[in-house]
Amino acid sequence: MNELIKPTEDLVEIAPRGFAHVDAWIFDLDNTLYSHEAQVWPQVGQRITLYVAELFGLDGLSAQALQKYYYHRYGTTLRGLMAEHGIDAEEFLAFAHEVDLTLLEANAELSNAIAALAGRKLILTNGSRQHAENVCRKLGIREHFEDVFDIAAAGFVPKPEQRAYDLFLDRHGIDPARAALFEDMAVNLMVPHAIGMTTTLVVPKTVDPFREAFEQEPVVAPHVDYITNDLANFLVGVIDKSA
Repeated sequence: MNELIKPTEDLVEIAPRGFAHVDAWIFDLDNTLYSHEAQVWPQVGQRITLYVAELFGLDGLSAQALQKYYYHRYGTTLRGLMAEHGIDAEEFLAFAHEVDLTLLEANAELSNAIAALAGRKLILTNGSRQHAENVCRKLGIREHFEDVFDIAAAGFVPKPEQRAYDLFLDRHGIDPARAALFEDMAVNLMVPHAIGMTTTLVVPKTVDPFREAFEQEPVVAPHVDYITNDLANFLVGVIDKSA
């Protein structure tokens, strides 16, 4: 696919929003700031399956099926386990994110591109703060971000629910009409676009076998202003056009 794809005119009533007005740059974490080749997210998934298996005394396949059930019904496996079994959320997050980041390498190009963006930069993730801190430090980009808004800060209400975005915007005093969001799942861009954000869908260059198809599709829709499979290069283009 092309590095930059704009929605076709027959699918949108107006042109995609631009970036010249943006002074708040918001990034999802997993599979957005790094590619799936780093093998980070598959480990998280495996850890969640293991947690479910140990909690209920299930075999791997049964635990994975239950994990997916909670994910699709509640938005995250964590929320399902909290709602139906009252598990300790912090314990779950610590267990799920105890992963090996060996294959995650520092990304100087991405670091430079983020540093050059004019305005505030924040991370909005359904994961934990500690996981985000670990990943960003390994990528060499942590210093560029003002804060991490994680699932705990959202009261364990996950994206794509409106409440998660409302809490984030209120906490940081952000005007969504002056914000841009970069996400790897199109569904998580629906509410942000509706409230005024410029939205960019970050898709993998190659199919990730550990994720479901809908989680990595280059969705062309009115709520997706841009699509890229190379975030660093895309951001450089944004900077050049805004100069």
